Amino acid sequence: MKKKEGQFIKDPYATLGPDIRWVPARDDLFLTAYEKFLPPLVHKVRHTVKKWRDNNYEGASETSKNLLNFWFNTRRSEEKKEQFIYYFAQREAIESIIYLYEVAEAKDKYELLRFDSSGGVSTGMFPETWPRYVVKMATGSGKTEVAALVIIWSYFHKLYEKNSPLSKNFLLIAPNIIVLNRLKKDFENQKIFKKDIIIPENGFKDRNWKSDFQLTVHLQDELKAISPTGNLFLTNVHRVFLSEHTIPTFEDSDVSQYFLGLKPKSDADKNKGMDLGEVLRSNKLKDLVILNDEAHHIHDEKLAWFKNIRDINNKLKLKYGNGLSLQADFTATPRHDNGAIFVQTICDYPLVEAIKQNIVKMPVLPDEASRAKLKEKPSSKFVERYEDYIHLGYVEWKKQYDELKDEKVPLLFFMTRETKESDNLANYLESRYPEFKKATLVIHTNKSGEIAESTSKKSKDDLDKLRKAADSVDSDKSPYKAIVSVLVLREGWDVQNVTTIVGLRPYSAESNILPEQT
Repeated sequence: MKKKEGQFIKDPYATLGPDIRWVPARDDLFLTAYEKFLPPLVHKVRHTVKKWRDNNYEGASETSKNLLNFWFNTRRSEEKKEQFIYYFAQREAIESIIYLYEVAEAKDKYELLRFDSSGGVSTGMFPETWPRYVVKMATGSGKTEVAALVIIWSYFHKLYEKNSPLSKNFLLIAPNIIVLNRLKKDFENQKIFKKDIIIPENGFKDRNWKSDFQLTVHLQDELKAISPTGNLFLTNVHRVFLSEHTIPTFEDSDVSQYFLGLKPKSDADKNKGMDLGEVLRSNKLKDLVILNDEAHHIHDEKLAWFKNIRDINNKLKLKYGNGLSLQADFTATPRHDNGAIFVQTICDYPLVEAIKQNIVKMPVLPDEASRAKLKEKPSSKFVERYEDYIHLGYVEWKKQYDELKDEKVPLLFFMTRETKESDNLANYLESRYPEFKKATLVIHTNKSGEIAESTSKKSKDDLDKLRKAADSVDSDKSPYKAIVSVLVLREGWDVQNVTTIVGLRPYSAESNILPEQT
C-alpha cells in the first residue's frame, strides 16, 4: 500500500525524505515547529543530503561515489540480502558525513554554521579546531557498522584519491572496558570488515578493493609492528592518556606544551610494550581519524578525553602542518550535563523512531491492576521499602522464563543507586526466590563504567572473572538469571536476553540522559 506524503514508514530499510519522520501529531502547528525539536544542524543537513542523494552524489570523488553506490544501490542476491542490509538511519549517517566533509567542505565551525536552522548556534559552541561530526543514533540501531563504513571510506579515499586529506590510520575509543569488549567482538581479526557488503570485491569499478585493504588492528597496549599507514588502534580512553604527564592547558605557567604538544619519547614508535598514548604522539603517524563510541562522555572541553584528542591534534599540526583528519562521534544521547544537545550533531535517529520501526523493542509496563498494588513502604531498609516492586519484577520475569526457558534463559535486571543496595538486594533474591539461588550476578561499577575494584574488594583474578561473567550473561552456558547493578551498566552492555528491568532508583540525573539510555 502506497504511503501518503509525509506519513511515517515503519520499514527501517526504506529511504525516508526529511519530512517523512515520526512525530506525535501531524497537525500543521506541530509540523511547522518540528525542526525546532531537532538538533540545530540536522534539518538543513537532511534536506541537502537528500537532494545530493537524488542527484547520484554529484560533486563527490569517484571513490566516495563508488563506495556509496556499492553499499546502497547495488543489487544483491536474496542470500546476501538475508545476511545484512543497511538501515536507512545508517545510510543517512554515512552519507551526511561524506557530504559535509567532501562536498560541502564543512570541516570547521564557520562552515557548519551554514546548516544551523535554530539561529541560536555560535562559533563559541565549537571548542575543537578540527573536523568533528556527531552521529545521534538510538542504541541498537547499528552505530558500530556506521563507524566501520567511516573507516572503509577514509581508507580508500586516502589510497585512491590524489591529495586526500583523510587517513589510513584510525583510533577507535571506548569509554570503558564493557564497551571495549563489545567493540572487540566486531573489530578483532577484522571480523566486521569481512562482511560481503562492507568492502567491494576485487574488480569492482576497476579497483582491487579487498587486496588493497591492509589494516592492522592493535588492541589496547598489545601493539603489533606499526607501519606509517594501515593501523586501527582499538582502546579504552584511559590508554590514550599520557601516563607520566598531565595534559597541558592554557592556564599553565609554561604554555609552550599547550601550543606545541607534549614531546613523546624518541623510541615511542619502536618499543614493543610502549604506552599507546605515546605511540599516538610519536613520529610514526602522520595523519589520523578518531572515532569515539558512547561519545556523550565528551560533553566538556575541560575533560581529559577531549584534552587528549586536542593534544594529539596539536602534535600532528606542529609536525606535519595538518591536524586530525576527522573526528566522528557516535552516541544515542549527545547531551551536555544541562541537557543541551551537542551542536556538532549532524544526523538524528531517535529512540522513538527505532521503536516504531521495530529495531528496538517496545517497552511494556505491567498491567494497570498490578501497578496499582505497588506501594513504597515506610522503611529505612532498602529491600523492605521496595519489596512490592521487587516482587512484581519477579512475577513479570517468571512469565517470560516459563515461556522462553527452552529457547534462551531470560534475564531479570535490577538497577540500584548504591553498591550497598545492590548487595542487600542480591542476598534477598537468593534467599527469597529458589530460581535465583547461586544464579544472581552483582556488578559494581564506578562512575566511568568500569567494574569497580575499590568497592568490590576482590582480587585481580576475581575481577577478571567478574568482567567475563558480565560480558557473557546471555551465553547459553551462563548460570545467571538475575543481574543487580548500579546505574552505569546502562551503556555499552550489549546483552540481548534481558526481558525485565526494575529501576529502583530515581529516573532523573544531573546529566539528564538516564531515562533514554535505560
